[in-house]
Amino acid sequence: MIKNIVFDFGGVIADIDREQAVKAFIRLGVTDADRILDKYHQTGIFQELEEGTLTEEAYRNELGKLCGRTLTWEEVQQAWLGFFTGVDIRKLHCLEELRQKGYKLYVLSNTNPYVMGWACSERFSSEKKPLTAYFEKLYLSYQIGCTKPDRRIFEFMLTDSKIQPQETLFVDDGASNVAAGRDLGMHTFQPQNGSDWRDELNQLLAELK
Repeated sequence: MIKNIVFDFGGVIADIDREQAVKAFIRLGVTDADRILDKYHQTGIFQELEEGTLTEEAYRNELGKLCGRTLTWEEVQQAWLGFFTGVDIRKLHCLEELRQKGYKLYVLSNTNPYVMGWACSERFSSEKKPLTAYFEKLYLSYQIGCTKPDRRIFEFMLTDSKIQPQETLFVDDGASNVAAGRDLGMHTFQPQNGSDWRDELNQLLAELK
């Protein structure tokens, strides 16, 4: 029986578009953004930011060197938000309904302070509710110190939340992340980025009862 549902953020809760993000970083001055940016796993200073080995300030300074100028915090955040094409309010209502049914909901995300500065604010949803309003707890790579699909980030979440893998459904649009969750004993569901997964998720939950 499923008691807990763990959601990825980008691509599941909020729709993302890598090409749009690449253009945003190129406008910022990162000429090789197409090589650096990935939907699922970053490289270089982008990866270091998501792993928490670079602070947001240190990252901004390093990014400024790539761009050849000093960048403001707001400029960097705006570039990161280039990844996101929107948040479907129907998905957020679905999350609220799942909690009303008794499921405990969590986020497990490869992300950074710039993205979460937006997601954990009233700007996140059209109803002015932050991401935190929909979940028991957020497990964020830059706070934990490693990124999916590293086994350690999953183990940290399972231990900290005291949830059992066999009672947990993990929802992520990345194949390697889903495989890692499955290896730890969780049930898994891999929707496509940007898809309306509500009916499919509810059907799966009914089957797993």
